Amino acid sequence: MKQQTFVLAPDSFKESMTAKEVCVAMEKGLRKAFPDANYLHVPMADGGEGTVQSLVDATGGKMIEKQVIGPLGNLVTARYGIMGDGTTAAIEMASASGIHYVTKETKNPLITTTYGTGELIRECLEQGIKKIIIGIGGSATNDGGTGMAEALGTKFLDSEGNTLPRGGGSLGQLHSIDVTELDPRLQQVEIIVACDVTNPLCGETGASHVFGPQKGATPEMVLELDTNLAHYAEVVKAQLNKDVRDIPGAGAAGGLGAGLLIFTKATLQRGIDIVIEYTGLREKLAGADYCFTGEGGIDFQTKFGKTPYGVAKAAKEKGVRVIGLAGYIGEGVEVLYEEGIDAIFGIVPGASEIDKLLAEGPRNVERTSENIGRLLRMSI
Repeated sequence: MKQQTFVLAPDSFKESMTAKEVCVAMEKGLRKAFPDANYLHVPMADGGEGTVQSLVDATGGKMIEKQVIGPLGNLVTARYGIMGDGTTAAIEMASASGIHYVTKETKNPLITTTYGTGELIRECLEQGIKKIIIGIGGSATNDGGTGMAEALGTKFLDSEGNTLPRGGGSLGQLHSIDVTELDPRLQQVEIIVACDVTNPLCGETGASHVFGPQKGATPEMVLELDTNLAHYAEVVKAQLNKDVRDIPGAGAAGGLGAGLLIFTKATLQRGIDIVIEYTGLREKLAGADYCFTGEGGIDFQTKFGKTPYGVAKAAKEKGVRVIGLAGYIGEGVEVLYEEGIDAIFGIVPGASEIDKLLAEGPRNVERTSENIGRLLRMSI
């Protein structure tokens, strides 16, 4: 029997295992059936939570902590990554400005700010970084990215020349935008935004209407925030000659997508496509026999840009068979069999308390991988 090669390219199983830990558990199980096989670990993500860690793990980079201003104005400890090449950084805006920093009582998108995200970008500039990948899911904000831009030197002024308070609630008073002190190093840095939503900045499908309520906005606040973002877009168009109001993805993260397009040299891309590129997944799939992927849950939504779908498409290009593992298997997975996934297995051995299942995730992945491996060995 020829030596087999397995590419292990899972996402994290949220609250249970990082993508790197899933890779380790998969290999431990498979080695019991294929002790002499080659195993290539490619920790994956789709632009959301865990993306920075996966990119750092896959490239041999490092994680760095920095205190920044959180969404409510207090100091929080955020993390960002520098990838193995030393010139590319990865940021999750949620690490600085995420919804996990607010509670049911303190949620208020009128005042929450992306300032801390801007501080992380500035820190990358200080490190001499030439390319920044930013995941913009999970925000607590609705400020159009103005906080981020303020941290990088932009001034947002009212009709009397006073600096506006931070947050989306003050943008209705925006009169002028001063970019004379915007950090000039931004012009030499490529920014790639991992953005999987296509919502525009304003309107019924915009940032405020679609995402505002989950950030604490009442119906009245939604209307105020949407009106304010529309005014912001008008001022930007008139003074900076940039029209971002209807660009798909501009409404992501409370309009941070728009802010990055306005004040930096940013492009928006699908998260999974970015991770596939920077982990070198396609190159590692060349000549492989099997690819194992997976995440906490697989269902019909997986087709819309989730990690197992992206991995399967890349593997299909190389003619590599794909096996998916999941904590739970939901409705509509049949559509994935047409997209490159050959089989999907649940890892849960039986009914149990959720905390116990989360704690036993690595053991369950290992056992399931071993059983799949033994089945594969029978067919060779």
